[in-house]
Amino acid sequence: MKQIIRPVKGTRDFYPEQMAFRNWLYGKMKEVSQRFGYREYEGPILETLELYAAKSGEELVKEQSYVFADRGGDQIALRPELTPTLARMVVQKQRELPRPIRWWSFGPFWRYERPQKGRTREFFQWNIDMIGVDSAYADAELVAVLAEFFRSVGLSPQQVGIKVNNRKLMESQIRRLGVDAARIEDVYRLIDKLDKLSAENWGAYAKESIGLGDAQVDQLRGVLNDRDLWRQSTDMIAFFDSVRDLGVNDFVEFDPSIIRGLAYYTGLVFEAWDRVGEFRAILGGGRYDNLLAAVGGEPMGAIGFAMGDVVIGLVLEQFGLKPALRASPTRVLVTVFSSELMGIAARIAAQLRSAGVSTELYPEPARLDRQLKYANALGIPFAVIVGPDEADVGKATLKNLVTGEQWRLDQANVVETMRGEFSG
Repeated sequence: MKQIIRPVKGTRDFYPEQMAFRNWLYGKMKEVSQRFGYREYEGPILETLELYAAKSGEELVKEQSYVFADRGGDQIALRPELTPTLARMVVQKQRELPRPIRWWSFGPFWRYERPQKGRTREFFQWNIDMIGVDSAYADAELVAVLAEFFRSVGLSPQQVGIKVNNRKLMESQIRRLGVDAARIEDVYRLIDKLDKLSAENWGAYAKESIGLGDAQVDQLRGVLNDRDLWRQSTDMIAFFDSVRDLGVNDFVEFDPSIIRGLAYYTGLVFEAWDRVGEFRAILGGGRYDNLLAAVGGEPMGAIGFAMGDVVIGLVLEQFGLKPALRASPTRVLVTVFSSELMGIAARIAAQLRSAGVSTELYPEPARLDRQLKYANALGIPFAVIVGPDEADVGKATLKNLVTGEQWRLDQANVVETMRGEFSG
């Protein structure tokens, strides 16, 4: 036997059943995004490496990006994220776009990472951003969008939570530890590794790689365990007031260990986690007020988040909320009794489609039980059967494959009956 060619490591095949879930997830994201007034957009899959090189952080660019030289010699990357593309697009028409800019997107991304549970190399991601406003209510709105999405898929505050922090607050705390301004980004990366390293290895990394002393490490641990630290920040106080006004405070909590690894975040940062702690972060986001200027535009406040499809799918499955979906859009199968009756069956199928009913015509004569077995396998709820006796008198049998009920109708009435069945 020939060896079957395997898919590229870290990618997924979307058979119709998996595609149905992806489309369902997309539909939920679209509905919630539009409920808040966000408009859908899309950017290119290929970008110059330059766009990410100074904006996204060394790890993402040097270790996780798929990069190649095109025939012109330019360094091109398969997009690992969308925020730099968004910034570039906005800058190109910065003076034409009405503010605030509320945009959202859902599409494929690639990162060269070790595939594991909840992490693939190719994934689909929901991106949603507000640009042109710097206020507590703008920050709170993005968190509210996320909370409304959780509600729309059946997740409660007891099952998932949104952890928030503020980089300005953390910068002030880190400076109080005597850390030089040039090392603050290093400390951010250290904090981002808190859940990736053991306590012993984390402390060793802080001393050996960052250069912190024993007292500084102990003081930093104290900062990261202070859940009331937000009260020292006027920005965070205003944020929590806004979250309460928007009615989503039951999902939100302060966590000083949330810092986000990307270099462009400037203020509020947040992640969502399942309460059980079974999976990695469901999503991440934050404020990035300097990114538009970094790609050549005028400074403009911005905040957004990105959520991949992999972890949220696992979380929904964990809590029994992953829906049972029909992969087939077909509502009616028109069976074919014989070659002589193929024309009648085809005309009935065409009339049903013209009436807006998704209809399959079995493409060849076959045993009826084989055709009905096919319909049941795909979850098609109705079948139309026209045998010689029915054809002679202009009749057809309409069968409900779920209940087993069936009716003998005039062929002309099949369309009206089915149109009424699916009019709702």
